[in-house]
Amino acid sequence: MSKRVIKKDELERAKRELVKVCHLLAEKGFVAATDGNVSVKLPDESVLITASSLNKRVIRTSDIVSIRPDGKFNSQGRRPSTEFPMHNLIYEVRSDVKAVVHAHPVFATAFAAVRLPIDKNIFPEVIVTLGKIPVANYATPSTEEVPNSIRDLITNHDAILLANHGVVTCGTNLMDAYNKMEKVEHTAKIMWISKALGGAKELSSEELLKLAEVSERNYGKRVKL
Repeated sequence: MSKRVIKKDELERAKRELVKVCHLLAEKGFVAATDGNVSVKLPDESVLITASSLNKRVIRTSDIVSIRPDGKFNSQGRRPSTEFPMHNLIYEVRSDVKAVVHAHPVFATAFAAVRLPIDKNIFPEVIVTLGKIPVANYATPSTEEVPNSIRDLITNHDAILLANHGVVTCGTNLMDAYNKMEKVEHTAKIMWISKALGGAKELSSEELLKLAEVSERNYGKRVKL
């Protein structure tokens, strides 16, 4: 894929959108204190990522670090998130992915803490958009163990629970990746409440087949059953 030069106004627009997503994560309670990191891959193959140890509620465009394809970065005194290797792996494995969000939403992270995947065929919207949400093996945060733990999962999943850690989602743009994070947390919360009410009922094979047909006919998207 050919690279192209990024204009200054385009770069600033990407930074503003990244900051907007960080603020959304904080407002929704998906991150606490300095938790989480967000990145976007630009057409010139560089990556913009949140700086390390920053509260996402007050992050500014000046707190965004630009990392070139050769690994060098323009930080203005800031260091990139220590979870950059995880983001970088996702971009290397998935050419369709242009944005990555890592956060610690309460209910989804509770599932990650007990290492319980969100893989029941219950919600049509989740089946169509995310499919099954697996749990990666435990990895020490901020080490190469993290990208290695998701390497075999990220090819077929846009959302992954990180054991005893949090959640990572990816998408074609920043809002797509963010929306998937929001959907994961919403689903985990409903699953939690459903369990208290006796447990959610899974869709039948016939219902799943019908859903797959509707998804492909209306949205051109195949559902993995």
